[in-house]
Amino acid sequence: MSADIFARVQGILDAIQSEKIENVTELEAFRIKYVGSKNEIKSLFGEIKNVENDRKKEFGQLLNDVKQAAEEKYEALKTTLEEASGNNSGSDIDLTSPCEPMPSGSRHPVSIVLNRIISIFERIGFTVAEEREIEDDWHNFTAMNTPEDHPARDMQDTFYLKDSTTELLRTHTSSVQARIMTAQKPPIRIIAPGRVYRNETISSRSHCQFHQVEGLYIDKGVSFADMKQTLLYFAREMYGEQTNIRLRPSFFPFTEPSAEMDVYWGLNNEDDYRITKGTGWLEILGCGMVDPNVLINCGIDPNEYSGFAFGMGIERQAMLQFKITDIRQLFENDTRFLKQFSGVI
Repeated sequence: MSADIFARVQGILDAIQSEKIENVTELEAFRIKYVGSKNEIKSLFGEIKNVENDRKKEFGQLLNDVKQAAEEKYEALKTTLEEASGNNSGSDIDLTSPCEPMPSGSRHPVSIVLNRIISIFERIGFTVAEEREIEDDWHNFTAMNTPEDHPARDMQDTFYLKDSTTELLRTHTSSVQARIMTAQKPPIRIIAPGRVYRNETISSRSHCQFHQVEGLYIDKGVSFADMKQTLLYFAREMYGEQTNIRLRPSFFPFTEPSAEMDVYWGLNNEDDYRITKGTGWLEILGCGMVDPNVLINCGIDPNEYSGFAFGMGIERQAMLQFKITDIRQLFENDTRFLKQFSGVI
């Protein structure tokens, strides 16, 4: 009995060593037969009890040698097949066949319009200034000459941080102007783009978050005429060389005098009548000469320096440029909507 079992184990060892594998199917069969959880070698360990006592150790060593040989053979065969597969990986590729189209992304309409605005003002010497979105009450309101009893300070308009009456989400990018004026001496010529927040009901025309870009120019001898010419240049670069503008008196706490600027949109079709309410004129931005109190709050002498400021909503510009009727579409990340702007720069 002992001689027979030794011969059987030796036969398995010889079969393992002489095994020739040509493909992964044969390799898998080898694994199941000699390495898998129910391989032939495992059942032979139960035969140790039938071997003479003086040969049990020899038999156990032989079984271990067979098991190790099977595992080493399997790993060697596996490596050989993988290398052969890697060397031939390109042989079956048809380089003349058409490839699968790769979908291209697109810029968001807000980014498109913002980049245009920045480019226009950079050409006349304005630089981009960015600051924090979580702001304090002084930079957001007080520095900009907003009275303590102004409605904009109330909770229904402003998002204050929890358990705080002084930390808030900025309601306009004018806070960037305040920080620049307190940290930098004139001349100052900046535009401040960024996201702002107001506690408003979301509808097709308004949202609780949106983007603004504000401009500021402080220097000696800056006049209302300088502001008008700057904004006329912007309007004609943005809307066309024949664009006309008009300035209407208005009120903002941080500018005096203040104005709303309209561009003549025209009355060429029904949409023009609707968005201009039949007048042909469309409000684009607010502007004005920087109030002397703002200069004083920020440490600038109003007797030596003057300046103008302006601000506009970027979503409004995007809606006009691309005839978007619902502001909510700009925040929903619907790829069906966004893919319409592929190729637009």
